[in-house]
Amino acid sequence: MTDTDNDSQLRQRQAEFSKELHGEGAASRSGFSALLAKDKTAQREAVSKYLKHWDGLTDKEAEERRLEDYNESTHSYYNVVTDFYEYGWGSSFHFCRFYKGENFYAAMARHEHYLAYAAGIQQGDLVLDVGCGVGGPAREISRFTNCNVIGLNNNDYQIEKAKYYAKKAGLQDKLDFVKGDFMHMEFEPETFDKVYAIEATCHAPNLEKCYKEIYKVLKPGGKFAVYEWVMTSQYDETNEAHRKIAYEIELGDGIPKMFKVDTARQALENCGFKVLVDEDLAAKGDEVPWYYPLTGEWKYVQTIADIGTFFRTSYLGRKVTSTMVSLMERFGIAPEGSSKVTAALEEAAVGLVAGGREHLFTPMMLFVAQKPMNDEQES
Repeated sequence: MTDTDNDSQLRQRQAEFSKELHGEGAASRSGFSALLAKDKTAQREAVSKYLKHWDGLTDKEAEERRLEDYNESTHSYYNVVTDFYEYGWGSSFHFCRFYKGENFYAAMARHEHYLAYAAGIQQGDLVLDVGCGVGGPAREISRFTNCNVIGLNNNDYQIEKAKYYAKKAGLQDKLDFVKGDFMHMEFEPETFDKVYAIEATCHAPNLEKCYKEIYKVLKPGGKFAVYEWVMTSQYDETNEAHRKIAYEIELGDGIPKMFKVDTARQALENCGFKVLVDEDLAAKGDEVPWYYPLTGEWKYVQTIADIGTFFRTSYLGRKVTSTMVSLMERFGIAPEGSSKVTAALEEAAVGLVAGGREHLFTPMMLFVAQKPMNDEQES
């Protein structure tokens, strides 16, 4: 059986499982209503698939298992966490910088606008969003620049929701969302004017191979802009406390392995990209840190409108959610395994805040890289 046949069978199986798990009309539901509508047997299987490689082990053998199973693991992860993300965070699953007096959703939109600006996205460009989630950034960037976006995603549930939201926003003619693996893209070479990724390529088992796929589908002279999740130069993998923080992030965010910033930088260069921007936006010394929504520290809340969002994402809010989900699961209201998901997300939050405070981790290492023109490549 060829790799193409295997991929086709995997996709078909994942699509069928998604329908079984989420049911009909899943795109129109979100948050707890979506969680409670899940098929309980399928949810138990999805949670098991997600957590099977996160058994507390951080040795090379355990890492290799996670890296090898990245596709199925990531698909399962977003099957079980998407509803929690939408409940707590909205439809853009990423962090951002905050300015004093700026509300949460304005800051999130500005972060997306800045990436579009850095990539040089213009009206009429055909743009690839690598790992598009439920399409929040694609909708915002398309509105901001009047570009056309194709979102690539390996999770059927998120694709269904992204298409639903695009139509609801009247953007169905500007946006499309397709199933695919960013390690094996099926687009024709030199298809896209620009490519961006927002905290998504961290799921790649090998950054260089992922970036090579992006390089392939990008037109000569086009730019790739990414907010990359990486461990900083201060991270020491042999330090037990440091490795614990990285593992918490990996576990709660479905990441096979967190790489250091040097790995990402070298990967871009090895692919042939010319790196134009190389900057950690989390290292700006902002008065309001990027991880503030996870801290539970009310001093950082910027506006009255943020109170609900902050409570849901804060330590106290997460504990309330975890307790509620656990009780609903116990009484058979929520699917079995839901409390395991909230526990994993809690570990991620702890690791993210610790990594941010100690400057061991950044979710916004901004790279802007350009693919040379054909004559430059040949020289």
